[in-house]
Amino acid sequence: MSGPDWYGEVFEVRLGPPGHGGFCVARHEGRVLFVRHGLPGELVRALVTEDRGGSFCRADAIDILDPSPDRVPATCPVSGPGGAGCCDFTFATPEAQRALKHQVVADQLRRLADWEPDFTVEPIPVPVGLPTGAVAQPDSRTGLIALPGSSGRTGGVTTSLGATLLAGSRPESQPTAGASEVPEPAVPAKSRSGPESESRAGGRPDTTAVTGVAPGRIGGVATHVASALIGSPATHDPGPGRGVRLVGPPAADAYAGGWRSRVRLVVDADGRAGVHRYRSTEVIADLRCPQPMAGAMEGIAERQWTPGADLVVAVDGDGMRHLVEVAPAGGERGGQREWRDRGGRAGGSVRGGDRRSTAARRAAAHSARTERVVDGTGRAVQYVAERRWELSATGFWQPHYGAAQCYSDVVAEWADAAPGALVWDLYCGVGVFAARLAGQVGDAGFVHGVEFARTAVTEGRAALRDMPWVDLTAERVERWIHEQSGAAPDVVVLDPPRAGAGKDVINALSEHSPRRVIHIGCDPASFARDVGLYRSAGYHPVALRVFDAFPGTHHVECIAAFER
Repeated sequence: MSGPDWYGEVFEVRLGPPGHGGFCVARHEGRVLFVRHGLPGELVRALVTEDRGGSFCRADAIDILDPSPDRVPATCPVSGPGGAGCCDFTFATPEAQRALKHQVVADQLRRLADWEPDFTVEPIPVPVGLPTGAVAQPDSRTGLIALPGSSGRTGGVTTSLGATLLAGSRPESQPTAGASEVPEPAVPAKSRSGPESESRAGGRPDTTAVTGVAPGRIGGVATHVASALIGSPATHDPGPGRGVRLVGPPAADAYAGGWRSRVRLVVDADGRAGVHRYRSTEVIADLRCPQPMAGAMEGIAERQWTPGADLVVAVDGDGMRHLVEVAPAGGERGGQREWRDRGGRAGGSVRGGDRRSTAARRAAAHSARTERVVDGTGRAVQYVAERRWELSATGFWQPHYGAAQCYSDVVAEWADAAPGALVWDLYCGVGVFAARLAGQVGDAGFVHGVEFARTAVTEGRAALRDMPWVDLTAERVERWIHEQSGAAPDVVVLDPPRAGAGKDVINALSEHSPRRVIHIGCDPASFARDVGLYRSAGYHPVALRVFDAFPGTHHVECIAAFER
């Protein structure tokens, strides 16, 4: 269907319900407008930013004529009309953000899975409590002991990690403003959003090109350093690069921002670090997005980087910042990709987007590229359920510092695997879920973990070497399932990339008739499609939880359990 070319036109429209992708739906003269930066019910002036000539086009709300009562001053100066795609909804209250996400998830499940469950969109729990079994690790740079989660130097930058955790500890009944979501590089994130990472609780490369960093031990437990902070605001600073720095708790609203522990930035032709303009390859050299942890972005804007390179920032569970420069991908010249929009202009906003450029960028991000460690060691230490992982700082780990522990706790509770049982962890990453399942089945049982990324499998094997009844295999999941014969698994956990597991995997899995399947998805549409496939295969959903794991963005994380 063809239509008029509205690119650059401005229309006054009343916004309707939210759509999947961080926009609201409006209609004008028989066509649909996907309008960003507005809220349902608002009357806005919408500037058309992209028009492919079909039944719909994309627009930005540039003037709010009749604001919603849920609107608040935006907390992200980098997004907004014509800006980056990092933060979709920082101009809405946390409660309103979660209501929008609830509506989107419910709509996808109804339309694609014929399922209308009762659920709430929950914030990721604020880390509380203290670990008991984590072992302090030597600082590989200095030989000194660095306590897990200590508010130490992040490769020379102080992050006040433990202090932030203390300040953020509060009853879940009193969520802090903004403690809800993340602008994914729309992908998390399986970045995913922005955040466009492919893996979940650890494993595949994180290609999320947004901002964000977070404090402390991943998950629902604080760190050893927190106990040293209680009742004592004193500091101990042994000097740059020599151990840890303990500081008193910051303001009580520390959890309102700084939830993101992983950030991927891009470098423009002038060597400045920044983020991509929404649906564009143009770089915005502005690092003021509120997602990253305090201190994570320190010093980056002041330096010159290799044009066309990526910068990966990772704050790990020991409070260390790792900063890695990844060499430019092929197909770039002078830091600018050679592309033009339909109207012949290079760079900037486009009439119809640039799908080929986006696909090339994603492919390049996954190709082998030279890495240079600028700060830290390049090896990030993470903790879940008192277990320690060490992985490449450029590898995937959940962006939200509480997410890996949170999802691991849900999986462990729902799996309820019996001692001696056989379980599968598919798309296992570094084996975060496999470790919890292995604890349930014990050495009389067995856990098979399958992950395509060989580096993640290597790192997972090292972390789980004390559990010989866990076997992690580097293989494509669909191929591995078809090769299996013998006893049926008791429980299967799947945490696929953003595209979902799909028909081949779910149909093959159903032939093995596991008692229970636990499925995790970071995209409401692909998650809903997978739910529909399970139902068609004879499995019915018995539990659902939806987490606002990416505050300020349109992204959510869904976890469902199925039984026959």
